[in-house]
Amino acid sequence: MELSYQEKLTLIKLNELKKAKFEELVKETGLEQVAVMRAVLGLQAKGLAKLHERSERVVKLTETGKKYAEIGLPEWRALKLLRERGKVTLDDLREVLSDDELKPIVGLLRKEGWASVRKEDGKLVLEITEKGLNAGERPIDKALKLLAERSVVPVKEIEKLVPVKELKRRKIGEEETVTEREVEITPAGEELAPKVKLKREVSVLTPELIKSGKWREVEFRKFDIKAPVRRIYPGKKQPYRAFLDKIRRRLIEMGFIEMTVESMIETQFWNFDALFQPQNHPAREWTDTYQLKYPKSGHLPEKELVERVKAAHERGLAGSRGWGYVWSPERAMLLMPRAHGTALDARQLAKGVEIPGKYFTIQRVFRPDVLDRTHLIEFNQIDGFVVGEDLNFRHLLGILKRFAVEIAGAKKVKFLPDYYPFTEPSVQMSAYHPELGWVEFGGAGIFREEMTKALGIDVPVIAWGIGIDRLAMFKLGIDDIRYLFSYDLRWLREAKLVW
Repeated sequence: MELSYQEKLTLIKLNELKKAKFEELVKETGLEQVAVMRAVLGLQAKGLAKLHERSERVVKLTETGKKYAEIGLPEWRALKLLRERGKVTLDDLREVLSDDELKPIVGLLRKEGWASVRKEDGKLVLEITEKGLNAGERPIDKALKLLAERSVVPVKEIEKLVPVKELKRRKIGEEETVTEREVEITPAGEELAPKVKLKREVSVLTPELIKSGKWREVEFRKFDIKAPVRRIYPGKKQPYRAFLDKIRRRLIEMGFIEMTVESMIETQFWNFDALFQPQNHPAREWTDTYQLKYPKSGHLPEKELVERVKAAHERGLAGSRGWGYVWSPERAMLLMPRAHGTALDARQLAKGVEIPGKYFTIQRVFRPDVLDRTHLIEFNQIDGFVVGEDLNFRHLLGILKRFAVEIAGAKKVKFLPDYYPFTEPSVQMSAYHPELGWVEFGGAGIFREEMTKALGIDVPVIAWGIGIDRLAMFKLGIDDIRYLFSYDLRWLREAKLVW
């Protein structure tokens, strides 16, 4: 029969004691409690020892109870003062009671019948009664005395004097379960114990043990590599954060240049006007976008650019007649949380781009919406564009399909005609989710010349804006977009990206 070092040591000590309390066995072996318990359970499984357990509800004295055992319960201290003076006010009782003890004292003394209470000159006056003069030891006093003597008393014994709930209410005692353990050696254990040879146990074979030859005198601990162990959750990136980083890396590997910006606050000029979206468009109202209350306005870019954008809106560019209204610079300066990442496309085009060139950005955007499984009011969006002389609509559809299949992992993709003020033609992309069905997650098109020429670009630009949060739902296998920002530890620990 194979025994571990701890089991051997425990068996030898138990053979000397025959029967012992668990705490005594721990002391005799010199091992940790956990190691001894593991050894005892192992010996019991092998029929060499028996573990007897007995649980009992007990009452223990609290710190408040210990204080009262020394100085007396509040009602006794108050009664002592009453016996000395005959009658007292609450101010007098402050000499012997704390503020917390003073609050219930009138009720306690009246309940015991030790004092009568009346008002004199607007003050409460307590006067001792006959019962107070002759008061003797009560059940609660006996219970306190018993707890002070023994510290721990079985509930059934205390209940003969006073209900435990009364001791708990007065914070004198607290109830808990105490388990007594006793270990006993079996006849098989007594027979085997004298034959057990105890060697020093080691868990690592060191060069010193080999050189000295002492490896012959020790016993190597055996490890069960198949034994179940507690699962460990090491630190890792938040699943959605990891997804965004992977998307960013994929796009950079595909040759895209990342566009970055420090602020999430944008002027309406870049969010709408530079995109050839008219100032009277309903999407610019408070029902579709947020607006800053303070500061209310920002600054416009260089005058030449502003004049070209103004001309595009009022009179038109590239053969267009424009929108036919008087463009307001004050309206364009209004500040707002960015409503879409396309605003960064406009900034980059105005700043200058490589031709041909590919650009992208991942930005937090804000839109008033109703929260549900597929909608948030604050979410991430991946926007990008490709600029080149020979680009057409087929190139755009090819890029979008590649995104949906390779990056989102969608099995089915479909395109539907759509409308955006700054693209023509425009398209909406949807992908099939096994739980949600068809989910719209992208809009795209070719930037209108009225927009690109105002920004200084004379070649075609194909662009898209994709709700990357919805893409993440595919890769993380979730059917509720709100889970991307969840504090659910189970999901945070177990969520895995599927690529």
